[in-house]
Amino acid sequence: MIRKFLLLFCMLASATLLQARNQWPDGSAIDKWFNDTTWRNLDQLPQYVVTSYGVKTDSTLMQTAALQHVIDLAARQGGGVVVIPRGTFLSGSLFFRQGTHLLLQQGAKLKGSDRVGDYPIVTTRIEGQTCKYFAALINADHLDGFTISGPGAIDGNGYYYWQEFWLRRKWNPQCTNKEAQRPRLVFMSHCTNVTLQGVKLQNSAFWTSHFYRTSRLRCLDCRFTAPTTGDVKAPSSDAIDLDVCHDVLINNCFMSVNDDAVVMKGGKGTWADRDTCNGANYNVLVRGCTYLRTAAFLTCGSESIGNRNIIVTNCRGEAHRLLWLKMRPDTPQQYSYITVVNCQAKAGSMLQMTPWTQFYQKDDRPDMPRSRCSHITLTGITGTFDKVLNVKNNQPDFFDRDNFTLKDIRATSPQTAPEWQALGTGCTLKNIYINNQKVK
Repeated sequence: MIRKFLLLFCMLASATLLQARNQWPDGSAIDKWFNDTTWRNLDQLPQYVVTSYGVKTDSTLMQTAALQHVIDLAARQGGGVVVIPRGTFLSGSLFFRQGTHLLLQQGAKLKGSDRVGDYPIVTTRIEGQTCKYFAALINADHLDGFTISGPGAIDGNGYYYWQEFWLRRKWNPQCTNKEAQRPRLVFMSHCTNVTLQGVKLQNSAFWTSHFYRTSRLRCLDCRFTAPTTGDVKAPSSDAIDLDVCHDVLINNCFMSVNDDAVVMKGGKGTWADRDTCNGANYNVLVRGCTYLRTAAFLTCGSESIGNRNIIVTNCRGEAHRLLWLKMRPDTPQQYSYITVVNCQAKAGSMLQMTPWTQFYQKDDRPDMPRSRCSHITLTGITGTFDKVLNVKNNQPDFFDRDNFTLKDIRATSPQTAPEWQALGTGCTLKNIYINNQKVK
């Protein structure tokens, strides 16, 4: 009993250590901005209830032009809140302007068209590349202070897109996400001071929310959902894709999607580090979130060249992995100072670090940098795992790993003797129990 109490005490102490120090894993200070979880008050802004400006209460009528008219009108008149009232409103791509915001009232649903022709082809980011692709349902570019607020829903209406994807994959197993031609639900690029609060983002045809070169982003009390079971699952319905972003707070969100939950993007390919469109993600805090049947609590990759100062804390739920580090043989990658602390999980793997070779093509580059995972910490972890560690490297190996720390862990797993040496040099193991047996 005393031993269990001491172990619990150590786990709770380690869970609060980073917050008490108010530091990122590399020791730099966490800005006080990350402590602000209050919702933005939109009540004092002009309200543009769409049904007062020509939008019909007809759930079968495509109303892209009418909805866009309200957004543009609000922008011309100095800004305000575009309000979706109770009911279902069908639309293709909408483009928000500086000074405008989106509020979905109780019982409101902004529903995406199931025809890809209702989403124009634009220059955008997709799968770690800047290219021509379909716009999302909700689009924001170079906006400061943009807010999407609930409690209503943005619904991607993705069923027929999912169905077509799986048919294409059956016809051609190498069919990529781009070739399947599906719109994302929300895409924001070059934005600052963005808030998503209390909104339901559901049934996306493709990635649920994608942020590119966006900073000071807060996702507060949101729900990201797409089918993970049933006759047609929602392929690649990632909850939150961060693509060259920094200063991000994801707080008290629920994620249940048929792919990654919070995933770091940023570029792919042999020369990805030379492309100025690409870059690293840094200063990301995921706190107090709940997961159900996602690919991982946190994923680095599959299109990612660098991630630093990432914390996942006080989260719980079910996933295929707790922490997943995808390593591409064709892409130089640097993952460092990543901490998962005080989390409870039922997962296939606690830590997975394996080569990712889907749709990759390595060019000849004599000065190809070696990839590296370093200063990765898992502490205060409890849960049931098929594997505590799932770590592999190709031969010849292409990435280094060092300075992993695993401590204050209590796991139930059939893998009673993980290959700790696979974590490389400088590995620290402390207070680890597997099936109530202390690891020596």
